[in-house]
Amino acid sequence: MDYQNLTAPCGRDCFNCYFYLATKDEKCKEVLSQKLGLEPEKVLCNGCRNIKGECKTLKNYGFSGSCKIYQCVCTKNVEFCSYCSDFPCDLLHPLADRAERFPHNLKVYNLCMIKKMGLENWAKTKSKHSFQRYYNDKLDSCM
Repeated sequence: MDYQNLTAPCGRDCFNCYFYLATKDEKCKEVLSQKLGLEPEKVLCNGCRNIKGECKTLKNYGFSGSCKIYQCVCTKNVEFCSYCSDFPCDLLHPLADRAERFPHNLKVYNLCMIKKMGLENWAKTKSKHSFQRYYNDKLDSCM
């Protein structure tokens, strides 16, 4: 798998994201479509780098669709936010608004782990577990 291409500059692991998985799995697409109340073609994403930060998922939720984080890393010519001298910055600040759909705190954690472990090692050994914990575990489950 091309982890470099399927990991967004912000640290989002596209290869674990339901919107990306829906492009490969018809059942996933149907379930996601029903859960979100969107037409099936509106729940598909080929990964942030492949769409150059022009996210139709964001457009579905009333945003412009142009990812400011993607634009920023392109301007600064870095592969990941964590490789930038300004990391962390306000573009990665966690927000309450739609936090369950736009997991900025997971992104920052992923970026730190990518920097610490290396992309390939993180992608193969840590990313899926982190993704599942973020969406399923309770705060006190890790203590």
